[in-house]
Amino acid sequence: MVFLLLDLQRATHATLQRLTTDLADLRLAPSELNALANLARHPGGASTVSELGAAAGTRPTTLTGILDRLEQRGLLARGPHEHDRRTVVVRLTPDGSATAARVLAAMADLERRALASLPPGAADDVAAVLQALTEAAR
Repeated sequence: MVFLLLDLQRATHATLQRLTTDLADLRLAPSELNALANLARHPGGASTVSELGAAAGTRPTTLTGILDRLEQRGLLARGPHEHDRRTVVVRLTPDGSATAARVLAAMADLERRALASLPPGAADDVAAVLQALTEAAR
């Protein structure tokens, strides 16, 4: 039997450690890199807290601490939603956008290097497996 989840956990740990090392000058934890990258992928670098939590795969209580640290560093700002004042929106600041761009570039570089030796279409297959695992866990 193949234990893809164990392989996925090992790969996730290894890649986050590599990114943390490659971006050491940013002094960001893997969870903070993840939050910035996911926020940058939302239109305009803005998202509700619940959308960001779902995208980052982070529990709300954990995400609150991550957002607190990123806000203290001036990388994001929180504010009310324009149509629903009960909803909090997080937005990248200009410094946050620049930092997130570096994070995404480092992720893209790591991904490119990792996938370079795979046959054409293999990345699409991996993406399909990851999507299936995500859906099964919901």
